[in-house]
Amino acid sequence: MKKAVVIFCSFLLATLSITTAICKSVVKSDNDSLSEKVDLLFAKWDKPDSPGAALAIIRDGKVVFQSEYGMANLEYNIPITSSTVFHIGSVSKQFVGFSILLLEDEGKLSLDDDIHRYLPEVPDFGETIRIRHLIHHLSGLREQETLFQLSGISNADVIKTEHILKLVRRQKKLNFRPGDEIEYCNTGYVLLAQIVERVTEKSFREWTAENIFKPLHMNNTQFYDDHTRIVKNRAYPYWVPEGTELRKGTLNYSYVGSTSLFTTSDDMVKWLINFVNPKVGNQKIMRKMQFESGSLNSGEDCTYGFGIGVTKYKGLKVILHSGHDAGYRAYDAYFPEQKFGIVILSNFYSINPSLLGQKIADIYLTNQFSPPVPVQDEGFKANTSSPETKREILLTEKQLMEYVGKYYSEELDTHYLILCINGKLFVKHWRNEDVILTPEDKDLFSGNQWWFKKIVVTRFSNNKVNGFKLTSSRVRNLLFEKIQNRLK
Repeated sequence: MKKAVVIFCSFLLATLSITTAICKSVVKSDNDSLSEKVDLLFAKWDKPDSPGAALAIIRDGKVVFQSEYGMANLEYNIPITSSTVFHIGSVSKQFVGFSILLLEDEGKLSLDDDIHRYLPEVPDFGETIRIRHLIHHLSGLREQETLFQLSGISNADVIKTEHILKLVRRQKKLNFRPGDEIEYCNTGYVLLAQIVERVTEKSFREWTAENIFKPLHMNNTQFYDDHTRIVKNRAYPYWVPEGTELRKGTLNYSYVGSTSLFTTSDDMVKWLINFVNPKVGNQKIMRKMQFESGSLNSGEDCTYGFGIGVTKYKGLKVILHSGHDAGYRAYDAYFPEQKFGIVILSNFYSINPSLLGQKIADIYLTNQFSPPVPVQDEGFKANTSSPETKREILLTEKQLMEYVGKYYSEELDTHYLILCINGKLFVKHWRNEDVILTPEDKDLFSGNQWWFKKIVVTRFSNNKVNGFKLTSSRVRNLLFEKIQNRLK
């Protein structure tokens, strides 16, 4: 009897898989040769043992190509369909920018508002940070992902909005004066989602559902603010660590704004079509989304708009963004003058949706690209210099011992140990990987981890080491004070 049940269940699972595969969308271009070229781009992943992607292309407000490749779940043999739900990483940001524009249009906020009007808990850094600074990555705020990693908290850990707000409250300095530079910053977009919540008195998840997703009939789209919530038809993410086999990714985010939108290719089509014929927002808002970017204090265009890049591709204006988290990767692009859009959602980190998106644009828009500009010998010189190498100086063991000790960061509330082992300096943290320090100059060291790149050692007036300032990925001059000289 048990054997019969097992056989029946296996048959049912196989039947469901076949049925799901039959439900895969098969919207092909009017031009079969274009369809074949696009299919070839994804052919290597269109297999029953591979993660894959969902693709949709629109032109003039209509779908001209839609297809899916590979599997949503390798453990249960579930193929990807147009209703498969993907996490789209930083592609989420454009929905945050759009939310701010909707509220601005209603007169509920201004892009020039000081963020302290809504977020009084953010420290006063002696500079005014405006909403537009957050939107265009001009705020100077430090990057939350690097700060968390330095604290010993990785992307595999559960991270909630309140953790990010506590982290921001501890910061004492900015990377730069707001508006002086552009530096991509996920922290700013978490704060933008918080501003929406405080203006509307609703959770960002609820407000976007009511004001964006439901009106557009994006019925399978949600901001995922609780990592324990069940999401039906969700694709699992996969990646291949170097030298190993395929693994399943881990996603434990419980915060929104910078990331955490779950959606489908069907729903993203509705979003792209809203650029052509806006059902949510209006022409004024959509023009800002498509053509307006921020500018630096110097007046220079920063080529980043309302949660989306504003740039050109082979002479054509395009807005675009990519995203990745935990093995998921995503890309969307819209060419406003051609009314042409592409969305690629993937559950495999080895797939590069941005590169594939460019190749799709090459297939469909090749006749509209600007002709390449001839290169004149006297006007261009190739960079033939060798890649920059780290300078390394030799220090005696006595010199290295000056740096040995325990260091504390008040802004992270965490400790690091610097030890001298076999004539080398190691930086140790109880949760992070060890960092090897390479001396490049007096009191200047480089580290070998992405989150621990360079430190400048500081000293008292008597020349004794009293700490160091760390600069790494989108974090500058983070202070660590030396609290113990010798370690047992």
